[in-house]
Amino acid sequence: MIVGQGAVNALFHADALHVGSAWSGPPFDLVYLDPPFNVGGTFAARTRPGEARGKRRPDSGPLAYDDAWGGRDRFLAMLRPRIAAIRTLMHPHATLWLHLDYRTVHYAKVLCDEVFGPRAFRGEIVWVPGNGARARRGPSFTHQTLLVYSKDQSPSGKFVWNGDDPSLREPFAATSLDMHFRSRTEDGRAFRERMIGGKTYRYFADQGRRLGSVWTDIPAMVANTPLRKEGTGYPTQKPERLLERILRAASHPGQLVADLMCGSGTTLVVAARLDRSFVGADASAFAIDTTCRRLARAAVPYQLLTEPTRDVAT
Repeated sequence: MIVGQGAVNALFHADALHVGSAWSGPPFDLVYLDPPFNVGGTFAARTRPGEARGKRRPDSGPLAYDDAWGGRDRFLAMLRPRIAAIRTLMHPHATLWLHLDYRTVHYAKVLCDEVFGPRAFRGEIVWVPGNGARARRGPSFTHQTLLVYSKDQSPSGKFVWNGDDPSLREPFAATSLDMHFRSRTEDGRAFRERMIGGKTYRYFADQGRRLGSVWTDIPAMVANTPLRKEGTGYPTQKPERLLERILRAASHPGQLVADLMCGSGTTLVVAARLDRSFVGADASAFAIDTTCRRLARAAVPYQLLTEPTRDVAT
């Protein structure tokens, strides 16, 4: 049995369901979950030149994970108990960020409504990685979606949201700056004022405006391109900038971040850099090996834990 025992920076070679049912450490303040997307087939990594990563083919590298579920219903049957187990481990003010794409995100929304309660749904982020359209007939799917759920489902429920963090700001458009930001403070900062509901609000040009729910400024992680220093060769690796924004938005330094399908370990590396503790897990031996090497390169201390059984039912 896996027992957390208050461990900080723990990495489990284990299924998310086993960790979720056995963790006895502190509650999770933020959970990021990037499960398989129900694409079908197996996915391989690139560990040396000449190997292909992504969906398995003859010239692929080592197997990273299996994404063959035999249909949508079986995929959701796998996901439901893991999300339910994770919910029980979340702090009352925590949020879950579930990362999927068009194949199952709408069905997962219904699933999470049932597990968390529909009022616990706090919004969604549409991430546009910047990949060009491929479809010749009809619209292409060029975005992914992150569903955000809080542990507390009451209408006035509290959850961490750092809306004023600089990572959640973007520059005002040039036309807006020219037309509206004509006033200046004594120290030269450009600003504009608006009256809303009888109250005056001041906006500074150098602060930028709050980001909306569509993020287009973080390009996809191209793991087999040597120009990307963070690349590991792991298929479907997410860029550190994406996780940095999520962690800055929904957690504070010193809090505990969990990623129980951690893949190449992006969430864990970013958490350590931002002074958060982490609990990571993955059932894939290749994912754990990749994560361990990545944490070692970043000189991040952690405890590696394993489980004696591998018979997790889906």
